[in-house]
Amino acid sequence: MSNEVRNLEPRQLWNNFADLNAVPRGSKKEERVIQFMVNFGEDLGLETKVDDVGNVIIKKPASKGMEDRQTVVLQSHLDMVHQKNADTDFDFDKEGIRMTVDGDWVKAEGTTLGADNGIGVATIMTILASEDVPHPPIEALFTIDEETGMTGAIGLKGGLLSGDILLNLDTEDDDELTIGCAGGIDVTASGTYEEVSPKNDVALKVSITGLTGGHSGMDIHLGRANANKLMNRVLWELSRNIELEVASVDGGGLRNAIPRESFSVITIPENQVADVEESLTHLGLVLKSEYKSTDPEITLAYGDAEHPDKVISKADLTGLLNAVYACPVGIYRMSPDVEDLVQTSNNLARVEIKDGKFSILCLTRSSVDTEKMDLANMIRSVFDLIGAEVTTSGSYPGWTPKPDAPIIKIMSTIYEEVFEEEPKVYACHAGLECGILGTHYPDMDMISFGPNIRGAHSPDEKAQISSVQKYWKYFLETMKRIPAK
Repeated sequence: MSNEVRNLEPRQLWNNFADLNAVPRGSKKEERVIQFMVNFGEDLGLETKVDDVGNVIIKKPASKGMEDRQTVVLQSHLDMVHQKNADTDFDFDKEGIRMTVDGDWVKAEGTTLGADNGIGVATIMTILASEDVPHPPIEALFTIDEETGMTGAIGLKGGLLSGDILLNLDTEDDDELTIGCAGGIDVTASGTYEEVSPKNDVALKVSITGLTGGHSGMDIHLGRANANKLMNRVLWELSRNIELEVASVDGGGLRNAIPRESFSVITIPENQVADVEESLTHLGLVLKSEYKSTDPEITLAYGDAEHPDKVISKADLTGLLNAVYACPVGIYRMSPDVEDLVQTSNNLARVEIKDGKFSILCLTRSSVDTEKMDLANMIRSVFDLIGAEVTTSGSYPGWTPKPDAPIIKIMSTIYEEVFEEEPKVYACHAGLECGILGTHYPDMDMISFGPNIRGAHSPDEKAQISSVQKYWKYFLETMKRIPAK
């Protein structure tokens, strides 16, 4: 599997990616990959350091004849999103990613691939190790914890870098140059509820699976189903006509991934089993019809479950179902100034209700900070109505575009010359680290680019081989044309 990947071109880049993917590197668990990167830099004899929060910085002098060029910061994040299919047996804390080649794509077996942002990391590793690639002075910045809080970028101190230009290698379309992005904030509603003994005789496990999922920023405009909203809808509908009791709900995972699965345990009266089965069958067909274009494999299923000892009290169940139903999901507002850009959105990422406690996690994004906070306050007000404790954390700023920055013009020109077409220069709805890094280094010009990566933050993640080759060619040409100081 990995050997097949190692034989791809550009070979050194893919080998570095395979080496990286052999190291477990989940967000907030980056100790091993930090050491891996330190060893890599030191083995090359390059100046290597780890800052106070765990970011790794490796510096390499310019190649011969390019000493007068501006210093370039090459930046990617070390952590990756851990998502797997329910039927995949895999331990992210112990195993390396199992990669495979499928035509023009590199994929993983039932898990995220880590191309986000592993291809960027491997690119930087390749140029650091190169002996014959022309390049300006390089400062490689490998940040930590981008996926769950951007604490690496937030904790980076000014003065550690001297670069004039920052190239972020975390864009997922090879014809795009990203010059701005959305900010974000985590919103969490939590609390307790009254548990009571169940009155109903029959216990069922209800599951919603097979959703497409994806990146909660880059894919939010595609209208894909949110498993948490759909499960809540199903339970809400059943509660209208059935003496429904709910023991637990468990849906979604990471804040930055559109939830793909949700599971609940319910109890129903024996004399209403036929009605429940009819309702679930009908709702399953409704969901398949509504999401046939975006989530063709969506499945609403049910089966016998172990009878629970406790269920949610009727009053608390009504409050929780109503609150989750009212919580906004998806696009809140499109940009009135930038065509086709999502300005503000929310992802209802995680719903966990069990053992007398509930926890509901959202990630709210916007390129307008005041609107981001307005939507976060809307979510707060919804859960305030049921007495939940609502907290916000991990707020990070957006990245304001500088369309006239010289590096943008240089890279646009290179793209046109090499590929005989214009690149798409735009701002995105994902949360890139450039906005935060710009607060530490306000005079640094920044741009983000990368190869085609699809299905990021989901087990469907894949990287296109031919696009990586295109991106590498573009990257090398950019290194040659970094202007003089």
